[in-house]
Formats: sequence, structure tokens, C-alpha cells
Amino acid sequence: MEYILDGATLPAAGTYKIGADALYGDEAKRVLAVRIGGETLPLTDTPRTGETAESITYESEEGRRIYERSVRFVFLLAARRLFPGKRVRLEHSMGHGVYATIDAGHPLTAGKVAALEKEMRKIVEDDLPFDLRFLSRDDAIAYFQADGQTDKVELLKCRPYEHFQLYECGGMYEYFYGVMVPSTGYLPQFKLQFYLPGLVILLPRPDGQMPPFQDMPKLAATFAKTARWNRILRCANVADLNRMTRERTLRELIRVSEALHEKSVSAIADQFVDSGARVILIAGPSSSGKTTFAHRLSIALRVNGLEPVKLSLDDYYLNRDQIPRDENGEVDLERLDTLDVPLFNEHLVELLQGAEVETPTFDFKTGRRAEETHKMKIRPDQPILIEGIHGLNDSLTSEVARRMKFKIYISALTALNLDDHNRIRTTDARLLRRLVRDHLFRGTPPEETLAMWGSVRRGEEAYIFPYQEEADVMFNSSLVYELCILKKYIYPMLSAMKPEHPQYTLAKRLVKFLNYIQTSDVEDEIPPNSILREFIGGCCFYKNLD
Repeated sequence: MEYILDGATLPAAGTYKIGADALYGDEAKRVLAVRIGGETLPLTDTPRTGETAESITYESEEGRRIYERSVRFVFLLAARRLFPGKRVRLEHSMGHGVYATIDAGHPLTAGKVAALEKEMRKIVEDDLPFDLRFLSRDDAIAYFQADGQTDKVELLKCRPYEHFQLYECGGMYEYFYGVMVPSTGYLPQFKLQFYLPGLVILLPRPDGQMPPFQDMPKLAATFAKTARWNRILRCANVADLNRMTRERTLRELIRVSEALHEKSVSAIADQFVDSGARVILIAGPSSSGKTTFAHRLSIALRVNGLEPVKLSLDDYYLNRDQIPRDENGEVDLERLDTLDVPLFNEHLVELLQGAEVETPTFDFKTGRRAEETHKMKIRPDQPILIEGIHGLNDSLTSEVARRMKFKIYISALTALNLDDHNRIRTTDARLLRRLVRDHLFRGTPPEETLAMWGSVRRGEEAYIFPYQEEADVMFNSSLVYELCILKKYIYPMLSAMKPEHPQYTLAKRLVKFLNYIQTSDVEDEIPPNSILREFIGGCCFYKNLD
């Protein structure tokens, strides 16, 4: 038998290990898995004669997920050895890492975290294999029931298939929705950071190098607040959400979730009034619900006796032929220098001083500034609201003093897990929102949205995430119930995507976790000003979307 990887013919007999350091010394380029016909397969799979495969390395999003998944297994195995029988929960992203908590029966300390990392290093040095096991659903449920993992038991009861795959390593069985590296020896790069009351599992950057720990207290506090409310609502895992769907109690969850959003928006409006600032800057990644949030905040400000006015960044784009191109000759419209920043600052400063300005109008059809302008003037008591990707970057508003600016970071920070050990990434939740909106209101098929997502994510990493801790407040636009609403719109189309399609791997990844979520037909309970209405329609702020 022979196997063709990236154009090179390699011998193969049963199992193989093509990611050895002898072939790939650079950790970022080390082969972690392969892709054949759109399917991601472990390196321990048996290839078919002459089959052509694409290597998956840490440089790709898929490779980084495989690496993280495998490190999580090692972490769970080490925790089991040091804290047997204790509950471990992997919660959310934090920079280039994952935040986790351990109910060890007594407080976690830096010393205990150091001991955990030492145990993980030993497991890596032992180079234990990740063995794939095929079990019936009943046998898997029996195993996890005996092991005390009731969260997994409830989740697997929702699984639509009778058989599935578990991985075994070091005597521990775990279920992750995706493939693993061949063995623990593939995982030399990681670090644990004690972060009261839990810890962060730090992972390499896309280039394979370990970054220093970066504290993100505002982001961590926002996640913690959401997780606390999820526990209060008794909806921390997907199994809880499915139970509410079955028991017909989802309507109450929707009402409370929406009331929490309303309370948060009102509180942010009050904070702005107390701050004495004049300019409100709103920024966040794609599909966070920025536009709906801005409308709701405007209403909350009017309740406080203010009349905010919006200054659109879109009108300050440079003409397309004036925009700098990158090394490949392409235009990146998300860069700050695609905007006429000097003119924007000039107008902003003049408005704050009571002058009348003529703001430009950008014609997106021609890619040029139109001759038409708009006169604009504000009163001293009117705040200026600016929504845009660069809102948290002081370079956008460099001529306005910091005390006059009130910065808001908004994102869908999903705190709902599949189970204690399988989190739902905020990135995936936002992508689902965008897939639904693009399909329903922009006529964009899922394949095109998926194809653009990589570029969108790179823009977020470069222009949004580095500034998120600069915000005065953070607003979590995630709604704990939204996945059971979004699923019915996009699941059939994602499931129908063929393996030969370039975006099949990404589509299948979304389908895998959506398989566990039950849809619910309770949309009439969702209020017209809900963030979710921006994506499914029926929003009172822009009826033209219907």
C-alpha cells in the first residue's frame, strides 16, 4: 500500500506516524492529522491505496483545534490522577488558552496548578497513545454513569445515532467531537497559569510559539457573570437546554434572558451618564449584534433624557483607488488606514464644540465618496454614538481626550457548554448567527459565508481583540437559548454540504455539535427588539429585513 501526502508518496502499513520530528522539526508545521475528501482523519487511520491527502498542521484552524482537544484530554487525565472523583469544567477561551475550574473539595492554589502541569508533562513524556474505540450509545452511557459524569449521560441521550467513537488514553475514556493526535508525545507546547478561582491552559500561537500569559480581567469578569446567571437559570449545558425544550419551559428562559439583556443595556446607559463622556464608541467582532445593541442603547439614553446622534464611520472610507494594498496587491477594508481618519477627527472635534460640519457620503456601488454631503450639528447635551470595528482603538479618535470617550465592547460570549469537558466556542456561535442572517436577508449561500469566515476572523484578531480590555464596559450579547432557534434555519443546509466542497470540514464541525441540540418552535416569545431578531428577522428597528 502507499499513501500520497502533499504530493509525496509514503509507505503505509496499518497505522503510521508521519508527524515525527524527523520530517517536521517546526512545531507549527508538524502534521497532526490529514484531510481526505473533505473528511478530517487521525494519523492512526489506515489509508487506502493511492489516496491523496492534505496535511493538517497547527498553522490551520483545524489543526489548532485538534491540538487543543488533545491537550484538554491530557489535562483531564492529569486532573483525574491528582483529584480523583472531582468535577472538572472547561469553560471558555481566554487569549491563547482555555479557562478551567476544578471542584477539588478545597481551594485551588498555585502549588496545585504546578503539580497538575508536572503531571501533564509526565503524560506527554510517556507518549501514551490515543486509541479510538467504537461503542454503542448504551455502553457509553453506562460507562459515564458509573464514572459520575451525569452531564455526559444526559447529553448522549440526545444523540441521534446509536454508535459513536470514544478515545481512550491512560485508562480514561473521553468523548470529544473531533479527532485527536496519535499520542501524547505530539503535545510538547502548553502551560498552566493559576487564575483564581481556576486556571488557564495556555496554548501556542498559530506560529507554534508559546505567548506570555495576558491577564484579561474585564473579559474574565464578563464570562463569570454570564456563567453565574446560566447556573441560576439552571442552563449550564446543552442537556439543560434540551430538557427545557422537552418540558416546555423554554418560554420562561427566553423571558428571563431577554430581561437580563434589558437590565444590562439600561445599566450601561446609566454608566455613560455618570461618566460625563460625550462620545460613545461601540466595537465588537462579526455577528455580535452591534447594530441592534446601538438602537437599544439609544432608547435607554433617551429614557435618561438624552438624544444621541449617530456618526457613521462608513461614510469616511477613502476612495477605493486611494486605499493602500498589501504585499499581495489586495485591499483589506478592515484596516484603519482605509478610513479618512484626519477628516473624521476634524469633524468630531468640531461637532463637540458646537460647530456645524458637512459629513461625507460614501457610495459603495462606485467605491468613491459622493458629491452629496450632510449637514450635522449637535447640542452640548447630545452624545455622539459611533459604531465600528476600530471603536476601541484610540488612533481612531486621537484628537478627543480619553475622559470624553466611553468605550463599549460587545460580543456573543457563549457560556453554554455541550458538557463539562466540551465547550461551545464563541466563534462557532457567532458564525451560526452570520450564516442564518446572510442566508435569510443577504441572499448569501452558506458556502460563501463559510469561505469568508477565515478572513473575518483574521480581521478580528488584528483589529478588535487586541483592544477589548480598553473598553469601559463589556456587553455579552449571547442568549443562552439561541442555538435551539438558529439550528432549524441552517442545519439542513450544512448537513447537505458535500465532502468535495472546500468548506465541508468547517460545515461538518458545526453539524457535529448541532446534532446534540434540539430545535424549539417558540419564536413568538422572542421580543422584537431582541439581539437575536437581527439574525432571524422580525426586528422592530429594521423591518425591511422581513
